[in-house]
Amino acid sequence: MGRKGQGLAVLVVSTLAFTVCFMVWMMFGVIGIPIKTTLGLNATEFGLLTATPVLTGSLIRVPLGMWTDRFGGRIVLFVLMIACVVPIYLISYATAYWHFLVLGLFVGMAGGSFSVGTPYVARWFSKERQGFAMGIYGAGNSGAAVNKFAAPALIVAFGWAAVPQVYAGVMLATALLFWFLSHSDPAHLVDSRITWREQLLALKDPKVWKLCQYYSIVFGGYVAMSLWMVQYYVGEFGLDITTAALLAACFSLPGGVLRAVGGWFSDRYGAHAVTWWVLWLSWICLFVLSYPQTDFTVMTVNGPRSFHLGLNIYLFTALVFLLGIGWAFGKASVFKYISDEYPANIGVISGVVGLAGGLGGFVLPIMFGAMMDLTGIRSSAFMLMYGVVWVSLIWMYLTEVRGTHVLGADTPAS
Repeated sequence: MGRKGQGLAVLVVSTLAFTVCFMVWMMFGVIGIPIKTTLGLNATEFGLLTATPVLTGSLIRVPLGMWTDRFGGRIVLFVLMIACVVPIYLISYATAYWHFLVLGLFVGMAGGSFSVGTPYVARWFSKERQGFAMGIYGAGNSGAAVNKFAAPALIVAFGWAAVPQVYAGVMLATALLFWFLSHSDPAHLVDSRITWREQLLALKDPKVWKLCQYYSIVFGGYVAMSLWMVQYYVGEFGLDITTAALLAACFSLPGGVLRAVGGWFSDRYGAHAVTWWVLWLSWICLFVLSYPQTDFTVMTVNGPRSFHLGLNIYLFTALVFLLGIGWAFGKASVFKYISDEYPANIGVISGVVGLAGGLGGFVLPIMFGAMMDLTGIRSSAFMLMYGVVWVSLIWMYLTEVRGTHVLGADTPAS
């Protein structure tokens, strides 16, 4: 097999591996619902349960990236997947809340696969094709949607404990398939000089903080809402878990598979313009989604009249579908920002920004639960995200938009 064929094989099996890893990473978003009922968890405890794997997957990104540079992506990704098999399987035997939290920390290692596969895949392609290749690999985010199709079917047929058992088998089979069909090239190994100290020093640049803020929305928000959406459908609209997961996939699926399209738009129109319009789309969708189901009475000349105001299931699903598309574009545009602004320091900056996005995916579900316990309003999760987007829009306007065209012939290329 020639180098071109090897590169294609690496791209295909790596994307498959990342999809499975992301599916496992999002597992608690579905099986957490029957676990919540069994253990009698409140919304905050449920949020912590779903977010715990996200914490490990975020913190482990930097060392995994360093090991990928030093030892090669093939061996690092294979060992990572094998290391997750036993913790995944043991979840089926957990009985106490702390059991799930501890095992969730180990299962969360699967989420670090992004920082392994991205440089591993990119090095098999020329610079002109790296953006497209990384976009294809990034579409493995759609594992969040795969989880919403697979897990409910297993729960209905065999109970929630079957999900981690099946997922452990799928992870093992995928790891073996990846090992036998992928390739390694000693020329790709480099002496990684990216350290935690350099990551922290990068935070002295205010532009990096801004990119962290953007990515905490488009990736952190995507992860958080993927974890939160199924139980939202169940609670808000009274759906069974299978139907709720199917509709929740309307958000997760475009948010994953359209990342490559977002990369093309960012190349064509510039990261600045794409991010600006993604934030405005997010602002509009979240504003409408934030409005709770409301009954009110108006005193008319003919006496009191009662009205109901709130989103029905069809309009709600359409809005989260649009939001998923926007955030897919936003995930690509933020990394385009990094390649434009820091061409000589991509590794360090992407590590910091990726970590911020992952931590956003950890903190937000917990805050969603706390908001719901505090207010009793389910849509308070969207109110919180609406406020975060407002901050980003104001920040972007003050630092970039004033004096810059974001639409028309004068739009900058990057």
